[in-house]
Amino acid sequence: MTDSSFASLPLTPEMLANLDALGYVTMTPVQAQSLPLLLKGHDVIAQASTGSGKTAAFGLGLLHPLNPRYYGCQALVLCPTRELADQVAVEIRRLARGPGNIKVLTLCGGQPIGPQIGSLEHGAQIVVGTPGRVLKHLSKGTLSLDGLNTLVLDEADRMLDMGFYDSIAEVIRQTPPRRQTLLFSATYPPGIKQLAETFMSNPQHVEVETLHDNSQIEQRYYEVEPFQREEAVASAIACFRPVSCVVFCVTKQQCQDVVNQLCRQGLSAMVLNSDLEQRERDEVLTLFANRSLSVLVATDVAARGLDIDNLDMVINAELSHEPQTHIHRVGRTGRAGEKGLAINLVAPRESRRAIAIEQLQGAPLNWHPLNSLKPREGEPMQPPTITLCIGAGRKDKLRPGDILGALTGDAGIAGNQVGKITVTDYQAYVAIDRESADLALERLLKGKIKGKNRRVKKL
Repeated sequence: MTDSSFASLPLTPEMLANLDALGYVTMTPVQAQSLPLLLKGHDVIAQASTGSGKTAAFGLGLLHPLNPRYYGCQALVLCPTRELADQVAVEIRRLARGPGNIKVLTLCGGQPIGPQIGSLEHGAQIVVGTPGRVLKHLSKGTLSLDGLNTLVLDEADRMLDMGFYDSIAEVIRQTPPRRQTLLFSATYPPGIKQLAETFMSNPQHVEVETLHDNSQIEQRYYEVEPFQREEAVASAIACFRPVSCVVFCVTKQQCQDVVNQLCRQGLSAMVLNSDLEQRERDEVLTLFANRSLSVLVATDVAARGLDIDNLDMVINAELSHEPQTHIHRVGRTGRAGEKGLAINLVAPRESRRAIAIEQLQGAPLNWHPLNSLKPREGEPMQPPTITLCIGAGRKDKLRPGDILGALTGDAGIAGNQVGKITVTDYQAYVAIDRESADLALERLLKGKIKGKNRRVKKL
């Protein structure tokens, strides 16, 4: 039997002490299977989905051979989206605490390139970015990969779905031939096989069981006619009353139709699709993460790379064409020991998709009559918080503690009324309990944050 404690790994005492301080004691299945191979320097292909602990696995793997005294790029992580790159960078910074000054830099599109070039001039041992922006820096000569030890392709299947194969291939061609390559992917389509065969050296395969524990996530299936789809989504939300819910659709038009239906019924819903500008996308995701938005309606492409905590419910407004994608969608609820619920709407012409899911799961689907989705009585459904946007950020030396201090100090808002605080380069977002939001806005507008008057608005 494999020892699943981090202490069993050949890590430095400082690294083990930091893991202990972070509460990392027992490895997840993907960590237990992949880390012994990673730490020996093998190339690894790991099939594991978001929420499986894969970031800590490759994070520890790339930190292990790092030289803190050399400020060139020694590890590069490619991610499909800016949101995932930011999450990965935060996790690697946590893992890198301790002796040595390890610098982690994100290079993503949708952000000014000038400040990124300035940061690269100061040096960074670890770069986390999206393929397009990393390639742009390589072509400009502002990023050098000559000293690279480790290349990580995170959510590789998503990057290929988004059309990044050529960009990834070009980035890899500019890396040293003697490097360790780690590929993490929820599924293993032909494009991944091609990448592995072309660019990896005798890779070791790790596959973690991706099917869901039925005691953790309850899946319910409902047969609908196509014209009933939007109304059935609204009925499911009114019946189960989730605080946070993601509705997956197959097309952008379907997303808009669902949002229109939900808004007509007074529900808090917004669409997430590839037509949104980066700023709009950031605001929608911030509202949802802050629990200031109840329902996020998205296509698979738009939702890629999202890692959402405490998601009560997933609704598949239409079954995905691939059963593995269905498993990936459903796995976004019921995480970290919490119970989850997945509602699946199936039109008659989608019966083959339902059969494919049943075969993959190896168990009959749990069917329910559509008319059992009856609205539950209660207060009108509203998100528990309202998010305030403050016109200052990291570049203004603003920190979460400054915002919390301004709210709980002069503004007189109770600490338990303040939720998640997110500080970006030029703006900050804070979630406030709905009952206290107007008072918090009024007091912040009249008062000062870190000694200065700031622009504040409701999102």
